[in-house]
Amino acid sequence: MDKDTKRDLHSLPKSLAELIGKHIVAAGLLVDEDPELAYKHAAYARRKASRLPSVREASGIAAYTVGKWQEALSDLRAARRMSGRDTFLAIMADCERGLGRPERALEIANDPAGKELDADERIELRIVAAGARRDMGDVKAALAELQVPELKERRARPYVARLFYAYADVLEELGRTEDAREYFARASSVDREGVTDADERLAAIEGVELVDSDVEDGVVWTDVEEEADEAAAEAEAAAAPRERRENRRDDRDRGGRDDRGGYRGGRD
Repeated sequence: MDKDTKRDLHSLPKSLAELIGKHIVAAGLLVDEDPELAYKHAAYARRKASRLPSVREASGIAAYTVGKWQEALSDLRAARRMSGRDTFLAIMADCERGLGRPERALEIANDPAGKELDADERIELRIVAAGARRDMGDVKAALAELQVPELKERRARPYVARLFYAYADVLEELGRTEDAREYFARASSVDREGVTDADERLAAIEGVELVDSDVEDGVVWTDVEEEADEAAAEAEAAAAPRERRENRRDDRDRGGRDDRGGYRGGRD
């Protein structure tokens, strides 16, 4: 439990604070594993202590993960108003996208407070802004939203992987396949936590298939066409003895009279 949540809970009676604290912690632990259950825990905490900013934040995030965009937006606005924190701007903007309002998403993304966010939160905000631009059909503007200094970053951080991936995705939509290949490869190289499917996207561009992943040796690839040829050859080889067996069986089954008026035997 973070210090802000602990401070908020101190304003409640001890028994209630302990109960609400347990539900908030449960929501945080379950939000990725079981979003629906996490939402139930957060919703219970909200019913009991809706005036605490940390509770509204937890409730808003949980609602967001289950696609309750309007509820999430309402809770996160309240949490921001009560706490003065701007850390949920990206989620708020994405909720506006979920509600089909990309213009409002861009308004949030361009909030001056966004410039003061930590690097990871600021990058998430730009990724959401790019998504809003694409929602509006302006793919070139989406690319511009992602052209930030962190595109030169080389350290393995989740937000850097997501930035590279989003940039590559837009490049591919624009038909810039070579540039997309480069940034999918960059995303793959820094994505140590598996936050993207950059490996699969890179494989699709390269015309290969991801068949295995090894901690020491890295990703193992196979050429799709070569694999298909090998499979066809194996199938042909397997079919040959079967055809010979079937031919021999047909000969036995046909029996038939020979030229001398007798019947052919069943032996080979």
